[in-house]
Amino acid sequence: MTDRELKRLSRMELLGLLIEQMKENERLQERIDTLEKQLEERRIIIDESGSLAEASLRLSGIFEAADKAAREYLYNIKHSSTQKYNKEDN
Repeated sequence: MTDRELKRLSRMELLGLLIEQMKENERLQERIDTLEKQLEERRIIIDESGSLAEASLRLSGIFEAADKAAREYLYNIKHSSTQKYNKEDN
């Protein structure tokens, strides 16, 4: 709407336009609030995902260490059994 058209409107018409604009502003502010809340929820999910990924990597390291320890244990048992068996044969 141009300045000339606005100047021709009555006070009631201008007030009506102002009320419509206020309602639109309220609606848009509610939309902004909703979107900001959704964004914050996604940030939390992303942050937690990072924490879960770190935890997974740490657990992976623990499992690797446990697997290595188990292999060494089995190797030592086999080695020990072989030595005992060889001593008994001599």
